[in-house]
Amino acid sequence: MSAFQLMVSGAIVIAALLASLFFLRFWRQSRDRFFLYFGLAFLLQGVGRIAPALGMTAPHEELLYLSRLLAYLLIVLAIWTKNRAGARAPRTRGPARD
Repeated sequence: MSAFQLMVSGAIVIAALLASLFFLRFWRQSRDRFFLYFGLAFLLQGVGRIAPALGMTAPHEELLYLSRLLAYLLIVLAIWTKNRAGARAPRTRGPARD
């Protein structure tokens, strides 16, 4: 891996971990599972990108793809549960019109 590829991989790891902290902070404030799922997904993305940067891809490459799949499934689950919660919420009427 070239120095440039290593630098870009490190930047992606840092960005994913910062995004994870961002979403986990909002989860702590609101206790909304949407933010928890997104925080965990970005945490998995960040951790999953550390191993290839260190050159540990050959024997356990399937686990890297499995961690990415799990991260994307967490994002889909977050969106799905948020939309399902919105569908169950009682609909309020707008302001009365004269």
